[in-house]
Amino acid sequence: MTIGISIALILSSMLMVLLVLLHKGKGGGLSDMFGGGFSSSFGGSSVVERNLDRLTVITGAVWLICIIALGLILRP
Repeated sequence: MTIGISIALILSSMLMVLLVLLHKGKGGGLSDMFGGGFSSSFGGSSVVERNLDRLTVITGAVWLICIIALGLILRP
């Protein structure tokens, strides 16, 4: 059980980093530095941004649930 939750936590953490970096930047941050071409091609599409926001929130919820579950399982 612990190994499965740990794997889900690692995967959700990596996906969260990727999703946050894909968001359209509002200033000169990391998203402008690394995702300049990607954000310029999808920047005008509000549907893509909304879906990216939803996916980021869902991934964050999965990450939080994994953290709480591991904390409850590994508590002495």
